[in-house]
Parts: sequence; structure tokens; C-alpha cells
Amino acid sequence: MTEPRLPQEHATTTAAEEKVALATQWQLMWWRFRKHHLAMLGALVLIVFYLIVIGVDFLAYVDPNESDAQRSLVAPQPIHWFDDGKFAPYVHPLKGRRDPVTFKRVYAPDLETKVPIQFFGPGFEYKFLGIFKTDVHLLAVKDAKPEESLFLLGTDLQGRDLWSRLIYGTQTSLTIGLVSVALSLLLGVTLGGMSGYFGGMWDTVIQRIIEILRSIPTIPLWMGLTAALPNDWSVTQVYFAITIIISLIGWTELARVVRGRFLSLRQDDFVMAAELLGCSKTRIIFRHMVPSFISHIIAATTLAIPAMIISETSLSFLGLGLRPPAISWGVLLQDAQNIQALAISPWMLIPVLPVIVAVLAFNFMGDGLRDAADPYG
Repeated sequence: MTEPRLPQEHATTTAAEEKVALATQWQLMWWRFRKHHLAMLGALVLIVFYLIVIGVDFLAYVDPNESDAQRSLVAPQPIHWFDDGKFAPYVHPLKGRRDPVTFKRVYAPDLETKVPIQFFGPGFEYKFLGIFKTDVHLLAVKDAKPEESLFLLGTDLQGRDLWSRLIYGTQTSLTIGLVSVALSLLLGVTLGGMSGYFGGMWDTVIQRIIEILRSIPTIPLWMGLTAALPNDWSVTQVYFAITIIISLIGWTELARVVRGRFLSLRQDDFVMAAELLGCSKTRIIFRHMVPSFISHIIAATTLAIPAMIISETSLSFLGLGLRPPAISWGVLLQDAQNIQALAISPWMLIPVLPVIVAVLAFNFMGDGLRDAADPYG
């Protein structure tokens, strides 16, 4: 006797349920995450940002520190993409003159001259990824110097190209956020785990340290720590010092979360079984307890990165963080601190845009990861 055949719809449902039942936690997270369209958009934007971080020298067509007083406060220059109906991008070179009324230098395009733009052309020499020496850049100009004829986003008061400086600032601001979060993650998981797992004196001391750090006003704390940095330190030394300062402030919230989870997990059966089998305390914490809520840590970390980026930008904007000749979004925004500067050169506010876009992208992706972190919910 033949068995009755299942309806096609029921068979499909059963196959889908079986697929979900056999999936790993990471697969379930990915399936839920990719349904979150804003999170996917945020992830795509961040991929673009970090590709920029990798290829800053390739994307910048001028040395970001090269200055010329004759090119001070040049407005953004439009690119003409078609010439006589053909795709042939070019720009009109700018001619500067002194305004007889205001005595300020003003610039006007020379409409009779065209400077062709070429892709993947030669420029200043650099080492790609710190390994390969080359002079190829995404944008270049033919038969002219880019620092004298191409101003995509204009120039600052010292005549430095804002596009190239913005690209390099993106690298600094985004990497300092990652490094700061990595240090905060290490401190938060380690100290929070010790506080929640061991309890007793460890818990008391660590919690009092957290309370003291969280009770100190943020800006005075930044000012005090920054004032302690020697003035003769190099840009690299200041960079790592600011990274450590931000990390020392940012680990407390994650430590509180980890402590709460450890307090609830240390009485669970799998932890008790590991202790009875003779596993070391370190193995129980990092091999058994931390992986049980690693998805939550990933989501919390992703949401912490934009806070770190804003912290660095705020510190540098106030003159308490990175200082010239370092280049970051906050350093670039120092030139837009007064109304007069904004009235004369509003394009100096352009670095605000990548800050907003990056923070929104991180928050969208963090929300998606947080929703996906509980695949069974």
C-alpha cells in the first residue's frame, strides 16, 4: 500500500522549518539581519567608508599638507563632465585677483581654458598599503598641476585642498573609533566578567571604580587628561594617547552589562558542569560564558563606535584632542568655529556631512545587529 503524498505547500513548510532547526546561531542572525533594510544600507555605507580608509592615498589627488597662500579659501570647483556631447570631464582653471573694496582675494574661472581630468593618472608618490610604491591616483589633470587647478571641495585658509584633507581625516577618525572600541571591549569584558563571576572584593572594587568614572563630568575629565599630554609629542603619540583616553572613559557601560549577564549565567548548568570538570576560571569565562552572549557584545560594540567617533570629533573641535598637523574630522571643523568664517567660506562645514553619515550608518547597522542577536525572538 502506497503512503499518502504530502501537499506541496506542507512539504515546503516542513523543509523551511527543518532548515531553521538545523541552522547555527550565526546563520539565524544573518537571515534576520539581511531582512533589516536600513541595517543593510548602513553596512554598505560603512564598507564604502572603510574602503576609503584603505585607499586614502589613491583617492587624494594632492598632498593634504601642501599649502599656498595664493590659493586661500578657494570655493568648491564644479566639474564639467561632457565636452561637445562627449564624456570628457574638465575644469576651468581659476584666476585670483584682489577685490579693491574688501581687499580680499577672489577667484573667477577662466572660461576660455579647459583643463582635462583623467582617471587613474599620475600625482604625488606614495606607498599603497605601505608596501607598493606608486603615483597613480583616482583623479589627475593633464598638462597641469592638480594643486593649482583642481579644487573639488575648495581650500582652507592656508590654501590646503579640502578634498584630500577630508579623505585623510576620514582615515584618522574612523580608525581611532575602532581602536578605542577594541580597547574598551577588552577592558569591559575582562573587568565586567571578573566583577560578575568572582563577586566579593573584586565586584566591590570594580563597581566603585566604574561609579567614580561615571560620576566625573566628561568635558573636565577630557580637559584634565589632555592637558597632561606633553606639547612636544608627535602626532602618532598624541593619536594613541587620545585613543587610550577615550577608551578609559568608554568601557564602563559595557562592563556593567557583562557583569549583569555573568551574575545570571554563573549559576547555569553548563557553568556548573565546567567547574565540576575542572576547567580553569579563565576557560570558563572566555570559552563558555562570553560566547553565550557574544551576539549582544557585537551589537553593543557596533553602537559604541559612533559614540567614540563623536568623542574624538568633539575633543578635536574643542582643541582638546588631536591637533594640527594631525588631520581628522574634528581638526578640520576647527576652521568653522565662528560665524565670520562660515559666512565667508561655508564649505568649511563639509566635514560635518561624513560625521553625520557615518554615525547614522553605525546606528542603523547596530540596530539591525541588536534585533538579529535574538534569532529565536
